[in-house]
Amino acid sequence: MKDTRRSGCPINLTLEILGDRWSLIVLRDMMFGNRRHFRELLTKSEEGIASNILADRLRRLVDEGVVSKADDPSHKQKALYSLTEMGIALVPVFAMMGAWGRRFLPVTEDLSIRAELLEEGGPPLWAAFMDELRAIHLGAPRPVRSVFNELQAAYQAVVARRAAAADA
Repeated sequence: MKDTRRSGCPINLTLEILGDRWSLIVLRDMMFGNRRHFRELLTKSEEGIASNILADRLRRLVDEGVVSKADDPSHKQKALYSLTEMGIALVPVFAMMGAWGRRFLPVTEDLSIRAELLEEGGPPLWAAFMDELRAIHLGAPRPVRSVFNELQAAYQAVVARRAAAADA
């Protein structure tokens, strides 16, 4: 089978796998939203991905080894998608993308709070989050600290504060 990659450049090779917005959105939702079923990824995305695009991106991410797909033991007709080690290793990339976006783009507080915490926490927080993702997606032992819960709590606090301010 002939390799269809354009070049051996590491940036090019990464872009060939992750270079479209929908692949990154799917990975973001799996990583930060713990969305692991097709329906969750389809209906809970802020950006409104189309079902055919989602199916294509999931297939491509599985084919590339960034995500795995298995039968969901709780429901015979559902598939459970999991980040692989290759996918989990993208946490620092997402952290840096979030930091860049916060610096240069008109982000909203609620949707950027996780990026802020990841930026402030730096590599030690990223490593702790990756350990937790390994527990969630790969069955590794659960760490004591739940970075996922910390990020979610910060998001919920911003949402609650904004709702209270709107009601005032």
